[in-house]
Amino acid sequence: MATEPPPENAIATRPPPSQRTPESDIASPCISVCEILPGPGLCAGCFRTLDEIAAWSVLDADDKRAVLAALPQRRAALAAQFTATAAGSADAAR
Repeated sequence: MATEPPPENAIATRPPPSQRTPESDIASPCISVCEILPGPGLCAGCFRTLDEIAAWSVLDADDKRAVLAALPQRRAALAAQFTATAAGSADAAR
C-alpha cells in the first residue's frame, strides 16, 4: 500500500480530540525501535515505510487497518531474507 505523505498542515487537518472517535484513534504499531532499513526502506521496529509513519496521524481508520494488515507479511519477508543472508554467510565461512 502506498500512502502519500501528510500535507504540510497535517496537524491543522487532524480533528480536535473532542471530535475523534475511538475507531479513528487506532494505536500506532511503533515500538520505539526507529531505524529505517536501507534495502526495503522499512522501520526495523514497526515495519512501516517512512510515508506510512509520517502520515499515521492523518490516516483514517480504514487506511490504518490496511497498514497494520500489511505488517505481518513484511515482518515475515524480512525474517526470511535475514535467514537466507545468514545461511549464505555461514556457507561462505566454511
